[in-house]
This record gives sequence, structure tokens and C-alpha cells, in this order.
Amino acid sequence: MEQHRKLSKKDVIKSFWLWMFFSHSCYNYERLQAGAVAHYMAPILKKLYTTKEDIAAGLKRHLTFFNTEPNVGAIIHGIVIAMEEEKANGAPITDEGINSIKTGLMGPLAGIGDTITQGIITPILLALGISLAKEGNLLGPIIYSVLISACIIGIAYFGWMQGYIQGRKAVEKILEGGLINTLITGAGVMGCMVLGALTGNFVNLSTPLEIKIGETAIKLQADFLDKIMPNMLPLALTLGVLYLAKKGKSSVSIMIYIVLAGLIGGLLGIF
Repeated sequence: MEQHRKLSKKDVIKSFWLWMFFSHSCYNYERLQAGAVAHYMAPILKKLYTTKEDIAAGLKRHLTFFNTEPNVGAIIHGIVIAMEEEKANGAPITDEGINSIKTGLMGPLAGIGDTITQGIITPILLALGISLAKEGNLLGPIIYSVLISACIIGIAYFGWMQGYIQGRKAVEKILEGGLINTLITGAGVMGCMVLGALTGNFVNLSTPLEIKIGETAIKLQADFLDKIMPNMLPLALTLGVLYLAKKGKSSVSIMIYIVLAGLIGGLLGIF
């Protein structure tokens, strides 16, 4: 197939930045991220099509419901741009075919993206930033902001460009051999390990209570609980939060319970 209409790398990168800045700026319950999709596709469609009717049809094509994790899910948009380029040059690609790729990949890639960004990258970098900030180091929030931006933009840019370069072949690579399920499982396990390690380092709970036996005062924390298991109280608090979450309590309710328990325990001298 002879190519007549070709996108430049500059065109693809311009659309990438439009997505990065506006992917979350136009949510609505009917279409979710579709407004942002149409926004980044507008300059692509203007480059590929010459008539207002074709451009309008392209915008309408990309205003269907869409929602995914914006960074790992960026590969979808690279693939879609490649398909639009092929379609503009006469390839037998239908509107339904393009939308099928979007809807078929947005769910699985959302699972991978949320696990990687929210379960692994963000907690690790937050732990680094918070540990510096707790010591009064201003570099804590600065380092976190720089590193999280670099990671997210790097992941999104790589996926976007690879999706465009590989085109529809990327779909086959993603779906073949159960790769998505393997990635989700592996990322989920790693995310649990990271959150478990952070819990051990950042959940602090202790008691000043003492038990007097005659003239001897036994400190409940140092002389008893820590002898059985160090950090037993933080572990108990963590398991308590997990229990409430499994019972269907909202995160807001759990935070209120923790605040009330802390206030009451502090006033009574328990915690």
C-alpha cells in the first residue's frame, strides 16, 4: 500500500503532550476521557484528512466512551494514531475496528497501570521523599516531585511511541500468551510487598502504660509487648484497618476511627 499521508514525529509528540496535560481535564459520566481523546486526535485528523466532513467524522469516532490509566494506557493512543494513519491512506480499517482496539485494551491496561503507578512507583518514591522531609530536608518534596514526574512521563512516552511504531502488531504482542494476566499478577505481588514494607517503617503506635507489681513497674511496651514481637501494636493497627476495609468501611470512615482512637488514647494516656 502506497503511503500518501504521513505523520511526522513532531505530530505524534504534540498529541502525546496534549494527552498528558488534558487526559483528566474533561471528565464526564457519559464519556469519561473521550473529550481528551478527541482533543489530542484533532491535530492528527487535520493532518491526515483534508475535508471538514472527514475531520468531523474522525472526531465523532473518538468521542465514544473511553477510560484507562493514562500512562501505561498511553500505548493505546499510539496504536490508534497508527491505525488512523493507515485508514487515511486507504487501509480497510473501520470505525468499529478502531473503537474495538480502544475498548478491548483500556480495561486490562488500566489494571496494569494502576498497579504499577499507585501500588509500586508512588509508594516507593513517597517513602523516599517523606523520609527526607521528616528530617526537615526541603529536598524531600522536591525529589519526589521530580522523580514521580520523570517516571510517569517516561512510561507514558515510551508506551505512546511504541504503540505508534508497532501499530496493530502491538495488540497481538500484548494479548498473546496471557501476558497481561502475568503482568497484573506480578505487579500486584510486588505492590503488596512494597506496601507491607512501608507499613513496617511508617506506622507508629506505642503505649506508655506500666503495670506495677509491688514496687516494680513493668513497662507494657518495652518489657512485655516488644519482647514477644517488636512493633506488635503497629501490626495490630494495620490488621485492624484491613479488617475494617474488608467489612466494607470507607477509607474516610476508617480515618475518622483512627483519629478518634488517637485523641481518646492520647487524652487517657493509653497511646
